[in-house]
Amino acid sequence: MGRLQRTLSNISEESGEDSGRVAVVGGSIDYPNQPAIVGMAALRTGSDHVRTLVSENIYEIVASHSPNLLASYYAGERFDDDAVEQTYNVCEWADALVIGPGLVDAETEAVCETIDGVDVPVVIDALAIEPALSADLSNAILTPSGSEDDPIHEAYGSFETFTEETGAVITLTGGVDEIVADGERLHNETGTSALTVAGTGDTLAGITASLLGQGMERTEAAELGAWILGKSGELATAEFGPGVLATDVIDRIPDTIR
Repeated sequence: MGRLQRTLSNISEESGEDSGRVAVVGGSIDYPNQPAIVGMAALRTGSDHVRTLVSENIYEIVASHSPNLLASYYAGERFDDDAVEQTYNVCEWADALVIGPGLVDAETEAVCETIDGVDVPVVIDALAIEPALSADLSNAILTPSGSEDDPIHEAYGSFETFTEETGAVITLTGGVDEIVADGERLHNETGTSALTVAGTGDTLAGITASLLGQGMERTEAAELGAWILGKSGELATAEFGPGVLATDVIDRIPDTIR
C-alpha cells in the first residue's frame, strides 16, 4: 500500500490548483440517485468539478442533490445517439468519465460509441458493462458487482483472459474486492461486510474516476480506489455499525486519504 500512498501524495503535490474534472452519465426513473452518489464520491476524493449528464426526466432530482454538483440533461428517457453527442461535448471538458450507474435501457450502440469516441479514461459500471463489451476497452476500468460480471466470464472464460485480450482493468467487488489487470489478480486488504449496502458500488466508481482524473494510471487507480472505499467503509462502520449508509462512507473518504 505504501507505493499507492506515495502515488496519491505525488498527484496531490503536482496537481497544483487543478485536481481534475469528472463527468458522470447514468441514472433513470428507477435509479435516479446513482449519478449523484458517484459525483459526491468523486468530489470527496479530491476532484475539482463533477458534472452529471442524465435524462431530462430525472434532471431535477439529480440537480437538487447538492449545490456542489454540476448537472446537465439530454432529451428523452433513453441514452441514445443524441445523448452520445452531448457526452462528447462534456468529455472535452472532463478528465475522466463514469458511464453506467443506474443507466437502464441504454442503447448498446450508443454506449459503445461513447466509449470509443472519448479521449479520457472511462469507468464502466453496472448496466453499461454488458453493452460495453463490444467497445474498445483499452482505456477503461470496469467495476462490476454480483451478476454484472457474468457477461465478461461468459464471453472470455476468465477475467484474466479478458484483461489480456482487451487491455481493460477490472475491479471485482464482493466479500473481498479484487483487481484484475494484464492477466493478474490482486486482492484488496480493506473493507467490511457493511459495504454490501446499496450505493457503495457507485461510491467506488466515483472514487476511481476521481483518481483517474487526477492523473493516476488505471491499475493504480483501481487498486487505490478499492483500498479507499474499504478503509472509508471501516471508518463509517466503526461509527454507525450495521446501519452504515453509502453517504456515510463517502463522508469518510477525506479522513481515509489524510
